[in-house]
Amino acid sequence: MTKAKKILFVTQEMLPFVPETDMAQMGRYLPQAVQEKSREIRSFMPKWGIINERRNQLHEVIRLSGINIVVDDTDHPLVIKVASIPAARMQIYFIDNDDFFEKRKMATDEDGKEYEDNAERAAFYARGVLETIKKLKWTPDIIHCQGWMGSFIPLYVKTAYAEEPSYRDCKVIYTPSTQMLAANIPANMDGIIAFRNATISATRGLGEKKLVPMLNKLGVKYADGIGFVAENEELMKYAESLGKPSLPPVGTDDYGIYYPNFYDTIWNIGKEEEEEEES
Repeated sequence: MTKAKKILFVTQEMLPFVPETDMAQMGRYLPQAVQEKSREIRSFMPKWGIINERRNQLHEVIRLSGINIVVDDTDHPLVIKVASIPAARMQIYFIDNDDFFEKRKMATDEDGKEYEDNAERAAFYARGVLETIKKLKWTPDIIHCQGWMGSFIPLYVKTAYAEEPSYRDCKVIYTPSTQMLAANIPANMDGIIAFRNATISATRGLGEKKLVPMLNKLGVKYADGIGFVAENEELMKYAESLGKPSLPPVGTDDYGIYYPNFYDTIWNIGKEEEEEEES
């Protein structure tokens, strides 16, 4: 079994930048555990408005910023910032944009109301990460997306970016969101999801009317494997029905034990057949 050597983490939450949740713990401790197993990593998260840039020493990376990403026919400038977690020897890339993140909280505003453009924010975030990785000229073996903000990435990697050299051979793992959000799928979802050959047809048969449950199922549908951060019987059964390998929730102390092996298992799916065909 060959090893997946380069792992890209795309999370929506990470300590110490946001309040503690199961997802924030995974975002913080999983990359470190994998890096300590001699794997090369990159980590991305949104630059939520609640993140204090001065305290966390964020700064813009000019050479990576500056492109526009069109979501539902509207241009949105992409800004890339970085910070580090010295204790873990990790550098974190932040996806930023004035419309989607500046002076705004995470999924809900100060009154607990969900932002109406959460789907657009997720689409922008996904494509922002994928475009930045291309600029970095870094080719991941595994992309591990965590939370509803990363849910478009499995779809885009398998469709819109399928022939890109950076993603042609990589495998994708999705960790479903644990947030209980109630907003319906927006009326303009077809325009939000549309990019190259990725279309609203990807959501057919998911059977969901709420945005986040639909995004979770979309991520599971297009991922090569599923890694759960919390028990979710419905999505576990859905993954099983699709024949997707999955890893149940494990404690943070066990990340370095289970996830490197899980990444290698996913990375090697189909490899034997490919090697036989080449020979």
